Parts: sequence; C-alpha cells; structure tokens
Amino acid sequence: MRNKTYILLLAIVNCLVSGNAIAQNTKQSTTKKYDVAAFLYPAYANDDPRLRPFWPAGNGEWETVTTMQQRFPGHYWNRKPVWGPVNEADPTIMDMEINAATKHGVNVFIFDWYWYDGRPFMETTLDHGFLKADNVNKMKFYLMWANHDVLNLWDTRLNKYNENNVIWTGRVSRDEFEKICKRNIEKYFKLPQYYKIDGKPVFMIYDVPQLIAGLGGVEQTVAALKWFKEETKRAGFPGLELQLTMWSQNTNYSGFDGGKVKNPENAFVKKLGFTSATHYQFVHFMNPNDDYMNILEKVKKEWARIDTAYQLTYYPHVSIGWDNSPRTGQSPVMKNNTPANFAKALQMAKDYVDAHPKQAPLITINSWNEWTETSYLEPDNVNGYGYLDAVKKVFGGDK
Repeated sequence: MRNKTYILLLAIVNCLVSGNAIAQNTKQSTTKKYDVAAFLYPAYANDDPRLRPFWPAGNGEWETVTTMQQRFPGHYWNRKPVWGPVNEADPTIMDMEINAATKHGVNVFIFDWYWYDGRPFMETTLDHGFLKADNVNKMKFYLMWANHDVLNLWDTRLNKYNENNVIWTGRVSRDEFEKICKRNIEKYFKLPQYYKIDGKPVFMIYDVPQLIAGLGGVEQTVAALKWFKEETKRAGFPGLELQLTMWSQNTNYSGFDGGKVKNPENAFVKKLGFTSATHYQFVHFMNPNDDYMNILEKVKKEWARIDTAYQLTYYPHVSIGWDNSPRTGQSPVMKNNTPANFAKALQMAKDYVDAHPKQAPLITINSWNEWTETSYLEPDNVNGYGYLDAVKKVFGGDK
C-alpha cells in the first residue's frame, strides 16, 4: 500500500513539475524581445568647441530651444525639458538617460554621426557621454552617417535670411571614405555595445546622392561600398548590414540607367548593395501638415509598398511628430500626435515585426531628442513622460 501511495505521490509531483515547465515554456515562447531604437541627435552638448560657431552660448542646440520665445515673442511653441537643458556629453547625464530609456523599453540608440572638413563632428555625446556612462552595457547603439550638407539652418542668427549657404559639404572622396570606414570599424564596430544583426554591424547612410557625388558616380559608389563590406569582413565580422535611409531622393537617382528592368528603384538599391532600410522621418515621404491618424494610414500603405517593391529587409519606423518652427519661426505642423495616438503607431510597427518573424525585431523611432523638430521622447512640460510611457505600454521595459 505504501508503495502504491508513493507512486501516486510521485506521479502527482511529476505532473506538477511538468505543468510548471509547460507554463514556463509557454511564457518564454510568448514573451518576445523587441529592439526599439531611437535616433539620437548629438547636438545637446556643452563641451564640443566645434558647436560654438552655430550655438555660441556653449550648450549646443539647447540655445535654439531656450531662446524660442525671445526670438519669436508669443509664439505657440514654448516647450521646456523636464530634465532641463542637460549636457548629454556628460556620462552622469547619459547614465540617467539610459536608465530612463531602458525602463521604458528603448534599448538601442541610433546616433546621428557626422564627418565634415576631414574630421568627425558632434562625436562628443557618443564618446564622452554614452560610451563612458556606468550603465552603457544596458543599451546597444549604431551609427547613421548624416552625410548631408551643413547650411545656415542650425545658426538662428543667419537662417532667417534664407540664404542656404553651404558651410560644409557632406561629400567625401574615395580616400576620405576609406578613412571614415576604417576608423568606424576599429573605433565603434568592435565594441560589444555596437548593434549587430546576425553578427553584422549595422551602418546606416542618410544621403545617397551626396555619397555618389563625392565618390564620382554610381559605379564608383558600388565599388566603394563593396570594399567597405569586405573591409568589415577582414576585421573579423561575418559581413556588414548596410542600411538605407528610405526616402525618394535615395531611390530615384537621376544618374542611374535602369534600362528595361521592371523596378529601377529596387535595381538601383540592390546594385549599391544595401541589405536593409528604415525611415528617418515621416516627412521624407508625406506632407506632415495633416492629422496623425491620417498619416498613419499612409504609413501603413507605404510599408506594404516597400514590402513588395524592394528586395531588402525593411524595419518599420515611427515618427512622433513634426514642427520645425524653433529653427525658422514657421513650419508645417503634424496634428493630433498625442501619446495615445503615438502608441497606436507603435502597435502598428510591432504588428509589422510580428508578421515578419524571419527578420530582426527592430523598430526605429524619431527620435530621442529632436527638440527643434518637435519629435522627441524626452519628457517635456506639455506631455510629461507620455511618449516614453507609450513605448513602455506597447513594448514593456526594464524593471
């Protein structure tokens, strides 16, 4: 009798253990991790002397934010950062921001990265702030090469004249291109915090026509990008995830002869060797002067179009809003982009990722801190932590 009782008890225990294991496995299978990546504009720094020609007060583009009412008295735009005009090149400040980001589900920063006049520009936020933060291992990062020209737009003392003078060009020669690539491979790609897909460092390029113009043509650009991929492999990586900033100027290049191919845009992107794409801002493919919910319907159609028109991996992008008036005094304005509607956009992006299980679960957001374009996650006097809470609501976050 005792043996039968023991066997019965053992069977019950095994059932309980098995049930717990099944429940645990079910929980693990239904809990999916997403890579929520916010673009970070590194102009809010105090210790970068190369920023002073544009913002002489010494705190970067916070100067544009904090002088808005002074320059345009009574203007409707009167945003103030909850954290204050902080120095994001300070590792203590970045430590705080990394904690806030990861707590709310943002686990990747995409740093806007610049190279002008033969040297890097705005690197201090990445080098002195992010990479020296005590908690840097909580996040990943990758680079978006913002290789556009620098005009008078950043300098509010000059941009009112609409002269659009080119201060620095984003074009680089082949020698300069190789210098940039080798430097980024050694300095950034090899860091454990650098974001990779299947072991391949992700590198995003913003302005394809500028790249082609600097390198001397489409064929020369194809050769340079092929060299970049091979150089990345020589550094010990399985390859390079070359990411395109998806917008019309980067896919409709007038100097490309598509011949009789059915889809010349896809043929052009494929020829250059881009393997993935995302957007940087909704304004790159639609009129921002519209209701946010109308914009989301157009965004959904654009994602579907890209899915069928291009032979590359598209990672869904969500912009928070658009209002460039802090720089210029007037701007098209995205309307009704409340945190609640932003959460709907994030859910749309999440659904897209879930419907594409073979690709990395990457979603990009504009942005962490584009204050002067009014598209930022950082808390302010208008919405508080509303946009960050929206990310956490959809994707979860650290405890």
